[in-house]
Amino acid sequence: MYTGIIYFIVIILANTVGAISGMGGGVIIKPVLDTLHFHPLAAISFYSSVAVFTMSIVSTLRQMKNGLRLKIPIAVLVSLGSVIGGISGNSVFESLLRLFSDEKYVQLIQIILTVVTLLFAYFYTKIGNERTLDLSHPAWYVIVGLFLGFISTLLGIGGGPINVALLMLCFGIPIKEATVYSIVTIFFSQAAKLLTIAQGTGFGQFDLSILLYVIPAAIVGGFVGALISGKISSERVTQIYQIVILLVLLLNIWNGLQLFI
Repeated sequence: MYTGIIYFIVIILANTVGAISGMGGGVIIKPVLDTLHFHPLAAISFYSSVAVFTMSIVSTLRQMKNGLRLKIPIAVLVSLGSVIGGISGNSVFESLLRLFSDEKYVQLIQIILTVVTLLFAYFYTKIGNERTLDLSHPAWYVIVGLFLGFISTLLGIGGGPINVALLMLCFGIPIKEATVYSIVTIFFSQAAKLLTIAQGTGFGQFDLSILLYVIPAAIVGGFVGALISGKISSERVTQIYQIVILLVLLLNIWNGLQLFI
C-alpha cells in the first residue's frame, strides 16, 4: 500500500505537468520510479506506459472540449506511424533485456538516449524554435510518428519532450497545438506497446494491484493538466516545458551515476 500511495502522488504530479507540456508524464514518471527502485525495470516501464496511456485519453478529450481542433489527416498519419513505432520500440526493449544479464545496462542505454532527446528538445525550444523544415508530404507524418513511437516505447517514457520539439521542427506547428498531437501520438504508441505485451508475455509478470493507484492518478493528472493548459498562454507552456526538461535531465544524470556508484 505504501508503494501504491507513493506511485499515486508521483503520477498525479507528473501527468499534470505532462498534459500541460505535451510530454506525457512518462519522462518524469520513469526516472522517478527508477530512483525509488520499488520494482524491476520491465515493471516500471509497464506502469509508466499505463499511466501515460490513461492520461492521453483524458487529456485529448479535455483538450478537444477546450476548443482546440486537430487536423485529422495529420493526426491519423502521425498516429499510424506511432503504432508501428510503438510495436518496434517494445520489441527492441525486450530484446535488450534478454541480451544483457544485468538490467542496469539497459537502464543506462535508456538514460543516455533520454538525455540526448532532452538536450535536443531544450535547445530547440530555447534558441531555435523559429526554424522549421515545413515538411508537408504525407509520408513525413508517418515517418515522424514512427520515430516518436519507437523512441518513446524503447525509453519507457511514453512520449517525452522530443515529441513536441520534433513536431514543431518538422511541420512548423505552434507549441500548444504540438502538445495535443504529441498526446495523440502517445495514445497510439502506448496502446500498441500494451497490446504487444498482452499478446506476448502477458500481464501476469507484473503486480497488477499497483494499477489501482496508477490509473486513478493518471486520470486526475490528465484532467487537471488539460484544464490548466486551456487557461495559460503558449509562452507559459514553453516555460513549463523548459523547466521540466532541466529537472528531468538532472534526475536522469543522477540515476546514471547511481548505477555505477
